[in-house]
Order: sequence, then structure tokens, then C-alpha cells
Amino acid sequence: MAWLHELFSLSPEIALFLALAGGTWLGRFKLGAFQLGGVAGALVVAVLISQVGVTIGDGIKNVLFALFIYAVGFDSGPKFFSSLGRQTLREVALSLVLAVSALLTLFIMAKLFSLDQGTAAGIAAGALTQSAIIGTAGAAIAKLDLAPAQIQQMQGNVAVGYAVTYIFGSLGTIIICVNILPKIMRRSIREDAMKAELDLLKGAPLLAADQTPALPDIVGRLYEAGPVKNKRVAELEALASPQFPVTLERLKRGGEEIHVTADLQLMENDILLLVGRREGIVALAQYLGKEILTEHGPSMVMKTSEVLMVNPAFINKRLVDLRNQMAADIRHGIYVISVKRGENILPVSDETVIKHNDVVTLFGSEQDIQRAISLAGASLVKSIKTDLLFHCLGIAVGLLIGLLIVRIGSVPLTLGSGGGALLSGLLFGWYQSRKPLSGNIPRGASAILRDLGLAGFVAVVGLQSGLQAVETIRSSGISIFLIGVVVTVVPLMITLLIGRYLLRYNNAAIFAGALSGTRSANPAFGEVLNKAGNAIPTASFAVTYGLANVFLTLLGPLIVAIA
Repeated sequence: MAWLHELFSLSPEIALFLALAGGTWLGRFKLGAFQLGGVAGALVVAVLISQVGVTIGDGIKNVLFALFIYAVGFDSGPKFFSSLGRQTLREVALSLVLAVSALLTLFIMAKLFSLDQGTAAGIAAGALTQSAIIGTAGAAIAKLDLAPAQIQQMQGNVAVGYAVTYIFGSLGTIIICVNILPKIMRRSIREDAMKAELDLLKGAPLLAADQTPALPDIVGRLYEAGPVKNKRVAELEALASPQFPVTLERLKRGGEEIHVTADLQLMENDILLLVGRREGIVALAQYLGKEILTEHGPSMVMKTSEVLMVNPAFINKRLVDLRNQMAADIRHGIYVISVKRGENILPVSDETVIKHNDVVTLFGSEQDIQRAISLAGASLVKSIKTDLLFHCLGIAVGLLIGLLIVRIGSVPLTLGSGGGALLSGLLFGWYQSRKPLSGNIPRGASAILRDLGLAGFVAVVGLQSGLQAVETIRSSGISIFLIGVVVTVVPLMITLLIGRYLLRYNNAAIFAGALSGTRSANPAFGEVLNKAGNAIPTASFAVTYGLANVFLTLLGPLIVAIA
């Protein structure tokens, strides 16, 4: 193993990426319904690799975690701020339950096993995965009326307790939040996340990038003119209901496509390409000749485009009012597919009111779409490029926020880099939802920030603390580790049961996000997100995570005082 130690000394990054690769592979295996997952797998493999001796700095760990938590905050910013209010009182109560039950559990274990203040605080920091406890407990120990040697010994015990218990503190929380919680609730995180997202979309169809409805709302069909011969194009289109408009986009006569105008008179054998809402075309078919195959008729490429509504003439008006106030040649061939306000999908109906910065998805020909965009606002073009200026500034602001310290008496309170990056991500995500022309980040780029950031952060923790944890267990016995297991499991299970049966959490995805947040359990939250497949758990996690950074940090001096 000496050659591995030498290799990792020359390039500790190799150990990191081996832990990521091996953890991803290990996380794919299933034992019944249990699956470790890539994040927990990276932690296990990193601990194994750490046994040969790996030295890796905190810098890369902090960067990876900042990328992960900022991306999570950015994706969920609009949802988070829209969810604030009386409805978050449940998350406040849940966070308090976890903090109080953790303090009581630690107090009981300290009395039963005669733990000194340093060991008890270290167990709290590791078993609750709240590293800030190390700092607050260490500061409190320094103020004890003890000999300098005793104080140094106790502060060393903080690190030992942390190193021994941190790994199961992360792994145990993943198991409880991802595997045990759904079994107790008898619900699936994925199914409940989908249900919550459907409720958020207010009945609009929820489709993945590679999905399309079997019955699309807008269709194109080919008919012979037949019975409508001698009618003008405008007269044909007027036969359709205003609620379900239909437009004649192309016409083929005698094998040649001819330009369509409102006054063009139709002939019996003309082949008509009609585009419109499915209900409208089905209703109009009774007035037309036979439907024909596509290859015999005119062809046309249509376009879908998102428009940011900023023109005052369109703001605070219903769709039916906009349709009535615009001339027929202006609105011709333009179909509203969806209306999005922030993260909410609004129903498309005559009564839908357009607000400033609503994003409206339009369907039509290239020239019709461009005409609509020039009137309504600005086009939201999907770019593959990330706005690095916006997001790097966001992360920097978050890290600066994390440096701020507020003191309550002698107790320093701080969000830390993780809490600061989360808060900044929430704020920048909310701002981007209000100003969509800035801050673009493709979905794939956001996904790699989350996946690589979280798994990499956990792997670095395993590489840093794995060797010391195993050595301490060998030399001091397994008692500290087992005490840490109790401190990890008991408060979580108490909080889980109270949340389920007293606070009435009924959605497994939302509850799993909230429960992982009460422990500031980032690896568990990452696995919850993976199971959910969307950002639904993030809003509840963001509330409890912020509270946990305060409540759990305060446990440090409290444990020193009562242990």
C-alpha cells in the first residue's frame, strides 16, 4: 500500500475521483428495496481509500459544497419565497423538535457513559453532522475553569468524537430519510414529488424533455377544399369558433403552392393545410372535403417560442380582451400554448390575466411568431451557455454572507459557507425568475453542479476523517461510535414520528426534504432529490436547513454546560 500512499501524496485528486467512481458503482447495487445511492457510496469508498493515508485540503471540499448548495438554492428560489408565510410554521416546529430531542439524547448518553464535555460535544458535531458545533463547543470549553492541559485534552476529544461519529451521522440520516421514512408513511418519495409538482402546475401536463402528448393541443391537418369552394380564406377561418381558432397556413393548387391571403378565393380541388386547436379543426372538418395524406399536400415548419411580457399595452388584460383588441391580421396564426408566472403554470383560458414578466409560450409560423414578439416583449431564447458573471457573483456573495458572525452573548452564530451559498442561491434564483433575461443556466449544467458538488464534498469528508475514525474505534473501542449511532437515530426517529402523526406531513417528498434539513444533512438531502426527480423537497429543506444552522450550532455551548 506504500505505493498508493505515495501516489495519493503526489495527487490527492486521484483519490477523490476514484472515490466518486467507486461510490457511483457501489451505489447502484440493490439489496431488496434498499439502495445505497451514489452519495453514500462515495462516502463508504472514500473511507476505504483513506486507510492508505490521504491528505486533501479543505479548499476543494468548500468549493464543491458551495457549488452544490448554490445550485440547489438557485433552482428552488422562486418556490421557496412563494412558500414563505404561515405555512412554514410546521417546518419551524419540526426543527425545534429535532434540536430539543438531540439535546436530551446527548444529555442522557453523557450521564449514562460519563462522557466529558469535549467528547459529548464531538459526538454531537459528528452524529448531527453539524461541524459548527466544533467551533462553538471549543470556544465554550476554553472558558471553563480548568487547567490548560485539561482544556486542550477536551478540545482534542471534540475532534475525536466528531471523526468517529460523522460517517454514520451522514449515512444513518440517508437511510432514515430515504428508506425508512417512505416505509413508515407507506408512500413513495418519487410519486409524492410528482403529485406535488402536478398540483403546482395546476393540472397542466407534466412532460419530460423526451415526452410529447399523444393528443397535442395544436395540430395540423390536410383537407381538400370541396364544399367550401368559392369561399374566401377569411370566410373559411371564420367558420371556426373564436375559442378554438383555425388558420389556413398553406395552400396547394394544381401541384403548386400559392401564397395565402385573406381574400384568396378557394377552388374545389385545392389542398388546404389547416393549423389550429384540435377541437377547432375537428369541428371545421364537417365543412370541408376529404382528409388526405401529408405527402400529397403542402408542408410547413412551425415554431414554439417563449415571450417575456413587458409591453404595458398587454399587461393586466385577459386573453379574450387581447384577442378582441387586436386586428385579425395581427393575431392571425398565433396560438398561446402556456402562461407561466414565476414557477407557476397558469391555466390558458379566456379569463387568464397577463401580468408584467409573465412568460407566454407561443406557437405559429416563423413570421407570425416574430410579429408577436415585436409587439409583446422580448424573446427568451434557450441558450446552451451559462451566465458565469451572474452565477460566480452569486456564489461569491453567498460565501461573503457565510463569513458574517452575529454574537448572542458569547455565542457566535454564523450561516457558514453552506448556509450563505444556499441563501444567495435562493435570492439569485428568485431574482432570475423575475428577470429571466439574465442568469441563464442550462438544466444539464445545473445538474452537474448538484451531482458533482455533493458527491465530491462527501468523498472529501470521507478521505479526511475516515482514517482517524477507524483508528479511534480500534484504540478506544466501539462505544463512542455506538453512542453516535444512538444520537443520530433517536432524535431523527422522534422527529419523524412527531412530524408524521402530530404535524401531519402527508407528502413523503416534502417531509423527507424537511427532515433532512432539520439535521443540516446535505448528503441525505442530495439522495432525497435523486429519489424525487424534481425540486419539490427543496422548499421545505431550505426552511429547516436555515433554522438547523442556528439551533444545532447553539447546542455546542449548551452541551458543554450540561454534560
